[in-house]
Amino acid sequence: MKFRFTPKLRRARPGSEERTFTIHRLWKDEAERATEITHLFDRTYRYRSPRELAWHLADRFALPPRAVELERK
Repeated sequence: MKFRFTPKLRRARPGSEERTFTIHRLWKDEAERATEITHLFDRTYRYRSPRELAWHLADRFALPPRAVELERK
């Protein structure tokens, strides 16, 4: 299943050099139609990588992680 997202970059937390991002917008693409699904996710959660987001998407939609295709918009 294909997903597209727009990240909102966040500064590293004090005491950490790791940059994170939150979800600004998120869409599920299926059959040439995009459905916005931003409301299904916590927009304050700080993801460390697109891979982590892909795992959350796989869990949420009961998919194997390899079935998730993620594109940054």
